[in-house]
Amino acid sequence: MPYWGLFVGKLAAIGAVAWGILIGLMTFWPREQAVFYSGPPRFAADFGFTMAVGAWFLVVCGLLYLAVWDQRYRCRVCVRRLRMPIETGSWSRMLQLGRPRIEYICTYGHGKLNVEEVQILGVESPEWTPQQGDLWEELCASGKGDGSPHSDH
Repeated sequence: MPYWGLFVGKLAAIGAVAWGILIGLMTFWPREQAVFYSGPPRFAADFGFTMAVGAWFLVVCGLLYLAVWDQRYRCRVCVRRLRMPIETGSWSRMLQLGRPRIEYICTYGHGKLNVEEVQILGVESPEWTPQQGDLWEELCASGKGDGSPHSDH
């Protein structure tokens, strides 16, 4: 639930900022001279205003894209940024190792995210795999008890 709550919060913040900027633009942009108590519409009649609204639209689209992109690389449990990207697979050994992917992990051991390195079949959604047990215990156990003179007994 915190994962989607953060996303909704980001969208609400972007919407509030965008609405405030649009209201400010509408309020402070000078109006054209009124003819017979009726002014011409500002959008599409005033080139400067139309360009300002177009720039506002592009900035809002960019902010929405950044919000979605940032949300994609967050842990589904603790909502922290995923770290430690590791490349797995190989094009030259695809039958043995699989297609190349980039694997991100949650530093608190909640899971990992596998993202395709190259999107061959269109947009492929990343694969989130929750971690069963303690990730760090599993990684640290490989160095203990292997018979090497540097391992602790």
